[in-house]
Amino acid sequence: MSQSRRYIFPAQNRIKKRRDFVNIRNRGRRFKTPHFYIHVLSENGGLRLGVTVSKRIGNAPVRNRVKRLLREFFRLNFDKLPAGADVSIVARRNAGLLSLAGVTDELNVLFALALDREGHV
Repeated sequence: MSQSRRYIFPAQNRIKKRRDFVNIRNRGRRFKTPHFYIHVLSENGGLRLGVTVSKRIGNAPVRNRVKRLLREFFRLNFDKLPAGADVSIVARRNAGLLSLAGVTDELNVLFALALDREGHV
């Protein structure tokens, strides 16, 4: 990989509308680890991410940190993840205690599960 490669996660790769979140939740497959649920729907043309972090996770700085860590995982692993899927991640209790390495480990497990079950996401 080139040192000059820019790692980006542009706005068109983010899920923002409630109807998209509801569609993914209702029609997608669900996987979980101790700190995250993911819902995956493989009908899209490109990889998109939606993040949900409720007040149960902690106060605003904790919630924002969890969202930043999740976006950072996707930004760094965007080219390694399967294209053509909408992914909604819901943080569970104690997700605010994780570091980037912990988030990466759990999400790698989740995506491995998703790939094993369907052969693709």
